[in-house]
Amino acid sequence: MKRIVIALCSALSCSVMAATPDCQSWPMSMAEVWMKNAGIVDIVKLDESKTEVKRLASEKKGKELYTQVYHFVFHDKSGGRYEVITQSDASSSECSVSAVNSFLVSKSDVNH
Repeated sequence: MKRIVIALCSALSCSVMAATPDCQSWPMSMAEVWMKNAGIVDIVKLDESKTEVKRLASEKKGKELYTQVYHFVFHDKSGGRYEVITQSDASSSECSVSAVNSFLVSKSDVNH
């Protein structure tokens, strides 16, 4: 039992030290610009207070470099919903290490 507790404490302390950067703002901004430029939705029509964010993956590529994948659900003021997956590189000191690849997963409109 003592070995299990020591192993668990060691694992927890390693996971705290190996925290990945929280870089959701860069890919979120770039996804909004991408949707605007692609003619999907104008940024001013989005209700940012309803935006949902979930980090799906953060894989270490180098000493301080991570590839991160986020799932965003944007909502517009008319009831539209836009799901976007992004992939980009980030470091602990810089979120915009690379360009952001954006993929529209789904778009839905509410027609009353």
